[in-house]
Amino acid sequence: MPAAIRPIPEFYMRLLLFILALSITPGLNSHEDHKFYVSITKVEYVEEQQSLQLITKIFIDDIEAALRERYGEDIHLASNKETEATTQLIERYVMQKMAVSVDGKELQLNYLGREYEVDVVKCYMEVENLSSMDRIEITNEVLFDMFEDQQNIIHVKMEKERKSVVLDKDHPSGVLNFN
Repeated sequence: MPAAIRPIPEFYMRLLLFILALSITPGLNSHEDHKFYVSITKVEYVEEQQSLQLITKIFIDDIEAALRERYGEDIHLASNKETEATTQLIERYVMQKMAVSVDGKELQLNYLGREYEVDVVKCYMEVENLSSMDRIEITNEVLFDMFEDQQNIIHVKMEKERKSVVLDKDHPSGVLNFN
């Protein structure tokens, strides 16, 4: 005779349902518009290289919409339909929307390239020949022209110190002090 089947305690049943819901939800929402609009920029001062390195992550569907509206072209990122012209539009858009000043002096950002990671595009930029940094001001207006509730989160790391600021349409620039 088979062993008696014991009922699963309610706690474990709820836990199982919660885990199942989490695993199904991304698949259900992957083709829907997301309800929040955010980009994340990591900035790191690398003293040995005397450079400021920036990585900006932007949702692919959001930047596609911005590029379509701004440049009036049929844009398809992270697909076989992407062209060199599209790649240049990403650079042009991001470079027009971002600026960096260190210790009161506006610096030249160099766009290094981009790559895709799941549903985001990562744009790489750098400021070269930066011998020190006490105060940084970052302007990031990416997607402010598209979404009223867009937020751009900036994380800055210098040596072992980390600071962050959240930018929005009304406050597109933030200042962080490291002295």
